[in-house]
Amino acid sequence: MNTLITGASSGIGEALAVACAKRGDTLFLCGRDGHRLGLVAERCRAALSAQGGGEVRAEIVDVTDEYAVRSWIERCDSNAPLDRVFANAGVSTGEETERNVRATFATNVGGCVNTVLPALEIFRRRGASDGGNRQIVITASIAGYGPLGACPSYAATKACVKSWGLSLRSMYARSGVKVNVVCPGFVRSRITDANTCPMPFFLEADQAAETILRGVDRNRGLIAFPWQMRLSAWLLSVLPWRVNELANRLLPRKSR
Repeated sequence: MNTLITGASSGIGEALAVACAKRGDTLFLCGRDGHRLGLVAERCRAALSAQGGGEVRAEIVDVTDEYAVRSWIERCDSNAPLDRVFANAGVSTGEETERNVRATFATNVGGCVNTVLPALEIFRRRGASDGGNRQIVITASIAGYGPLGACPSYAATKACVKSWGLSLRSMYARSGVKVNVVCPGFVRSRITDANTCPMPFFLEADQAAETILRGVDRNRGLIAFPWQMRLSAWLLSVLPWRVNELANRLLPRKSR
């Protein structure tokens, strides 16, 4: 399988890359940190060597650059027709300064759009000639289930890509393009490493990658985990607004 992953230099992206390498996938990886990305690529090459197949191509790409992302995806597809595209790159807001808010929206929403649209175009152009191997996986978050006073921008961006991804799934179902949305809870990454708030039901990145790939293989539309976090987030989202607002005020905040 030919797999493309954005945000592959750490966290879930790194874990997905290594897990796919262990399956023998040909990998196209991108990230913004060349050093970290190179280390991930070497891990993947070692895993692929043990499987006896596939190759790894890693490139520094800023997902907020529409034309750079499109060019990269098209070059990857020309090299080996893509089967799966993981729109995974994302950042945390941290302190809600104007600069951080704009950067969060640019990466989490703009970067997702910049990845998904070229992939959809390629898959539509290809049609059913590939035997149905056309899948786009969007990484959202449990935080996208509703407003969160602890991380307004992060929650809003993840709510946006969650809704967009599930809507695309319905739109493209008959065309044979599969779209899946991933909503993880707290997973080890550079984002959670910086958190100072409680992180219940914490998962290691390799555990998350295993859960994600299992759901993607089964073409589950919404892959949200762990179930305890999914249930809690869903309950918070369906509360009357005034109760939701009160609950939000009681949630712990990150220290600045």
